[in-house]
Amino acid sequence: MKNLALLSAIVLATTSGLFFQTIQPASALTWKWNYSGTGIEAIGTFTTNNTPDDLGFYQILGITGTRNRETITGLQPVGTPIPGNEPFDVDNLVSLNTQQLTGNGFGYSTSGGKYSNPFFASFLPTPSYLEVFSAPPLTPGFENLGTEDSELPISFSATIITVPEPTSILSLLALATLGAPSALKRNKPSKLTEKKLKKLF
Repeated sequence: MKNLALLSAIVLATTSGLFFQTIQPASALTWKWNYSGTGIEAIGTFTTNNTPDDLGFYQILGITGTRNRETITGLQPVGTPIPGNEPFDVDNLVSLNTQQLTGNGFGYSTSGGKYSNPFFASFLPTPSYLEVFSAPPLTPGFENLGTEDSELPISFSATIITVPEPTSILSLLALATLGAPSALKRNKPSKLTEKKLKKLF
């Protein structure tokens, strides 16, 4: 009986530990994104907050990926322009709406010391996505495009990566907690069986 109580306590403590340490409401979302254009191929992931603003935009908190095989090394801080595209600040917002980026877009740096700022150009006759790209030597000001700098049309797409529902994991843990003592009880001989065995011996 003591062993049963001890085992039940261990199972309960283990599942409680799992519940409090690893199964918590998600505070961030992971997205996969990509865009392409003439001579441009970029792909990666975003981390965003889990609650959109009133217009349906999520704040990008982190970024990983590559652009033309160069590793993305960091996200441009909100309210600042990528070098070479002053004074156009990024807001690092993304949405599941038909228009997924704002007119400010997001910005990032690459391992080659280059910078990119994809955004939605509502000012075009046919509104669409553009990417401003700047490479060393970086001269301040959007009007000072270098030989490698560009502003080109792109196709952009971003989706939230699906994750398992926490409730289904909780259900499994609850069943395991409740089922362990029952299974142990079935394996222990009843008092009636013990009496019969004593009579035989």
